[in-house]
Parts: sequence; C-alpha cells; structure tokens
Amino acid sequence: MKAELILMGKRWDMATQSARRWLVATIYLLLAAILVELYLLDHWRTSGYYLIFATFLINRFLLGGYQFGGLIKPFNERTPVRKITPAPFVLLFGLRVWEPEPRDTEWQNDEREQGQRDRAHYLAYQMLIFVLMPLWLAASWASHESRLLAWLPMPSAVLVYGLVLAMIALAITLPQAILLWTEPDMDSE
Repeated sequence: MKAELILMGKRWDMATQSARRWLVATIYLLLAAILVELYLLDHWRTSGYYLIFATFLINRFLLGGYQFGGLIKPFNERTPVRKITPAPFVLLFGLRVWEPEPRDTEWQNDEREQGQRDRAHYLAYQMLIFVLMPLWLAASWASHESRLLAWLPMPSAVLVYGLVLAMIALAITLPQAILLWTEPDMDSE
C-alpha cells in the first residue's frame, strides 16, 4: 500500500489510518451523491452507466487493486504496461497517471499482502451476500406488483435498477475499501 496519493500534482499523506478512513468515507459519499444526482437527472434511464464509469475511475486513480494506480497494489500480479511518453491530456491537466517504469515493489505483492488481499475479498463478498438480500426482496416484490412497495416515490423497477447499480459499485470498490479501512498507521521510514 502506498503512503501518499498524488492528485493533480498535490501530494496527500495517506500513512495514517484516519486519513485513509476519511478517503473511504468520502468516496462512498461521492458515489451515493452521484447515484442520487443521476436519479434526479433521468431516473437512471441512460445515466446509470456513468456511476459504473465513475467507480472504475475511482479505482484507477484513488483505490487501485484491480488496476495499476491508486493506493492499493494490483491484485492480479501482472506486470503493469506503461507508455514511454504521457498522453497530452495528462500533461495538460497535470494528472500524474504516467510514471516511467515501475519498480517491482510497486506492483508485486508479498505473502503478507496476498493474505490481506484474500481476507479483504472474503470479507467483502461475505458482506455483499447480506446486501444482496434487500435487492432480492425488492426484485421479488416488484415482479409481483406488491402493495408493499406502493409507498415508494418511484416505480419498483426503477428501485431495483438503482439497487443493482449501487451493488455493482460496492462490489467493485469494497475489497480495497476494507484494506484501506483496516490497515493500521504506516511507520515512517
């Protein structure tokens, strides 16, 4: 795990557990705000895909894990491929997406990190089972046009779609969030 995050040329210290917890809470509040705004925009008819796109961007630039970049080392142990020169938009906006060649310690997980990764995935997907229960109930009630969902200000099919969007975003980010949330403060070298 990296001890600092670089966003638009500014360094953010992520060595303390409280800073990482603040980041995780901010990310989930941002995703929830995006979900609500997209509902208000067009009831997720065409904008629902933007939540998933935003989730992948958050993984790429903040969390890491499934892609190279962010605080967490990649889970897949493949050597990251980098361009020789950065893209023009990277230089224009000052984003630090590009670095020359990564050191092996930047992308290879040792045994302790593999154990942490496996435990985070176990906890994340164990939690997702309980989160999928309300989705299953809502889908069941929506398919039977039950009066149980009649009090909602939206059609039951839209509710189910919104829950599916939220679950996908959660499934993509939860293992990294667990790692960032549970790791103790990093030692200063």
